[in-house]
Amino acid sequence: MGLARSVLLKASRSQWLARQLRERRFFQRAVRRFMPGETLDDALEAAGAFAKQDLGTVLTELGEQVTNRADAAEVRDHYLGVLEKIQRRKLPAHVSVKLTHLGIDASREGCIQDVLKLAARAEQARSFLWIDMEESRYVDATLEVYRRAKTEWPNVGVCLQAYLRRTAKDLESLLSLSPAIRLVKGAYNEPAEIAFPRKGDVDENYRQLASKLLAEAGRQRAKPVFGTHDLGLVETIRKSAAAERVDPSSYEFHMLYGIRADKQRALAAMGARVRVLISYGSAWFAWYMRRLAERPANVWFVVRNLV
Repeated sequence: MGLARSVLLKASRSQWLARQLRERRFFQRAVRRFMPGETLDDALEAAGAFAKQDLGTVLTELGEQVTNRADAAEVRDHYLGVLEKIQRRKLPAHVSVKLTHLGIDASREGCIQDVLKLAARAEQARSFLWIDMEESRYVDATLEVYRRAKTEWPNVGVCLQAYLRRTAKDLESLLSLSPAIRLVKGAYNEPAEIAFPRKGDVDENYRQLASKLLAEAGRQRAKPVFGTHDLGLVETIRKSAAAERVDPSSYEFHMLYGIRADKQRALAAMGARVRVLISYGSAWFAWYMRRLAERPANVWFVVRNLV
């Protein structure tokens, strides 16, 4: 792992840094590159604008590590309201949740019941519920929650991370569910025995996992979503799908708000299914540090704002 990436990931867990930087105007301006604003209305307005460009969206409220059921219930109720507004506005938008935000550390069973309620509401809204993956210590719990939800509702997907050494086995274990999988590279600070430390190894594992997912999609045993801004990788996936005669409607690309927006539109114009991940909320510090860690060159964007 590069030094800059390692430093940024460690910084993402610093409460002191969060307090120091969240109120700085230059830092707030830099964050706006990756999010339309802090409120749900900001996110919904952006989702509406993307819909006019034939781009779907995925909405997520920033937040994690909730440790009591009362706060977790507030998060659940917030997302129930989000799904109601998606339905009312007829937006082609999905919702993505972090299980620590829904209080899995406070009560795993309570978290499962909240996920089931959200999946039911998403079905009613003709939407979709994504379950994010967090640090490696949450993988087993997250997959348990996903399995429970998928047995009751078809409109639930889970994120898998290519930088984890275990992910190929995890994917294999889920195939009997005909899963929806959003494959990303990963953005947490993990030891080398758990995660591939070299970028080249992560990229290669991503390609292998993507190939497996496309093959399963061709057999109608998986719904793959590829979360990446690596345009070379995107083109490789599209060519592989075409060679294997995988229907373009059976897989998607997900990209973050504010990154390669022109390429997002170009991909959609070529017939690819593209969704933009829109984050909102005030708890953006840890999330933003991880975005910088994914591509440390983005730090210069913050420096320019500071100057």
